[in-house]
Amino acid sequence: MSTDTAEQSARSGGNTFFGDVWVNFVRWNIKAVRNRFVLVGSLVQPVIFLVLFTQVFGNVAGQSLPPGIPNYETYLLPAIVIQVSLATGATSGIGLVNDIESGMFEKVLVSPMNRAAVFVGKTAAEMVRIVLQIAIILGLGVLLGAEIATGIVGVVGIMLVGILFSLWFVAFSNTLALLTKDQESTIIGANLLQFPLLFVSSAFLPISTLPGWIQTVAKFNPITYGVDAARAIMLDADVMEVWDITAFGGIWNTLVPSIGVLVALALLLGGIAVSMINRASSADVR
Repeated sequence: MSTDTAEQSARSGGNTFFGDVWVNFVRWNIKAVRNRFVLVGSLVQPVIFLVLFTQVFGNVAGQSLPPGIPNYETYLLPAIVIQVSLATGATSGIGLVNDIESGMFEKVLVSPMNRAAVFVGKTAAEMVRIVLQIAIILGLGVLLGAEIATGIVGVVGIMLVGILFSLWFVAFSNTLALLTKDQESTIIGANLLQFPLLFVSSAFLPISTLPGWIQTVAKFNPITYGVDAARAIMLDADVMEVWDITAFGGIWNTLVPSIGVLVALALLLGGIAVSMINRASSADVR
C-alpha cells in the first residue's frame, strides 16, 4: 500500500465527524443491550397506561370523543407513542449521568472527538430504541382494538413523529444531566416535566372537553403537537384543536404546524445540549 493510500485510509478511519458519530452510536447501543432493565423499564409505564386507560376509562372517555374516531383505543394510542418517546428521552439523561459518574464522559472530553458528533451518535442510538418500542406499542394497541387508518405507511409516519418528538426531550434530559451531574436530580427533573405536560395536552381527552385554563396551556405544550401529529396520521384526518389552521388542507393542517413546532424545539434544545458539551471540560466533571 502506498504512503498516500495509507494516509487517506487513516483519515477516513480517523476522527471524521461521521466516524465519531458511528463510534458513539455503537457504544451506546452496546450499553443499552447490556442494560436490559433500562430497555424494558422505559416501556413498562407506557404499556401500563395503554392497558389501564383503555380498559378502565375507555367506556367513559369514549363518550366524549368527536365523530369519526372508532374507539378510545384508537384515540389514545398516539398519546402512548409520545409517552414512549418521553420515557426514552428521560433515560438518555440518566445514561449520561452514569458516564459522568464512572469517568467515561471525562475520557470523551479529553479525546479528539467532535463534541457535536458525541451528542448525535448518542441520540441516534436512542432513536433505534424508540423505533423498536413504538413498534411494540403499536402492535399491542392494534391487538386491543385500535385502528390505523393509514396502514403501514401510517405506522412508519407515526414512528417518524415519535423520533422527531423525542429529539427535544433527549436534548433536554442530557442538558439536565450536564447541569446536575446527578442521577436522582435528572430523574426527578425529567419526571416533573413529562407527567404534568401529558395531562395538560390533547393526550387523553379532546381539548374541547377540558377546562379553559388547560386549553390555554395546551397551546404552548409540545406534547400537544406530538400527539396531534401522530393522531392525524393514525386517523388520516385534521385533528388539531388548539389552533384553527386551514391553509394546508386536510391532514396537513395538523402535520405542518405540529412538525414545525417540533423541529424548532429540537434545533433549539439540541443546540443548547451541544453547547453544554462544548463548554464542558475535564476539570468540570467529577
